[in-house]
Formats: sequence, structure tokens, C-alpha cells
Amino acid sequence: MKTQSQRLRVVSENMANADSLPRAADQEPYRRKVVTFKQELDQRTGANLTKVAKVGVDRSDFIKKFDPKHPAADRDGYVMAPNVNPLIELMDMREAQRSYEANMNIVSTSRALMQRTIEMLR
Repeated sequence: MKTQSQRLRVVSENMANADSLPRAADQEPYRRKVVTFKQELDQRTGANLTKVAKVGVDRSDFIKKFDPKHPAADRDGYVMAPNVNPLIELMDMREAQRSYEANMNIVSTSRALMQRTIEMLR
């Protein structure tokens, strides 16, 4: 659940900066962040855990928008915009949300089963 929470924070940061443009022609716009996962074995429980290995940046090309009056426009009138695609971010958000909810359901079901077991032992 921690992993999916961190993933949601990265997605929300990407969405918040999707329309941010540089202030000057020599600056780069916001670069999309991506989360890389890793599997770890919990020695205490023997369970495989998914953790965030790192939060890196997407090295894909920036989007060019024609806006000759913008201060960051090049000599041809194009401004580099962030490489954030809102549709991809929405899909990542939904996937993270569903994984988080599935984990919550597992925790809830486990608690209910343990409570039933304790009631049966009384």
C-alpha cells in the first residue's frame, strides 16, 4: 500500500505540472517522473514485497507547442512543453488506485477471518 501511495503522489505531481512551461528559452520544461518497482523478500514473514526502487525521469522528447509570443519560444516560435500525457497519467492513477483498494480488501478480509476464528475459540 505504501508503494501505491507513492506512485499516486508521483502521478499527481506529473498531472500538476502537465501544463507548466519554462520561463526562458534556455530552460527545460518539467520532465515526467516515473516509478520503478522492485521485489524484496521479507525475511521475517517469508512474503514477497513490492517496493519502490527509485523515482526517475522519463527521457522521452518534450512536446513542441507553437507560441511565438511566449518568452521561452525558440527562433521558430516553438516552446518546449512537458512530456506528460494526461491519459497515461490517468491510467497509471487508476491502476495504482485499484491495487491500493485490492490490498485494503485483503487486509479487511484477513481481519474478519481472524475475528471469526477468535469467536469460534471462545
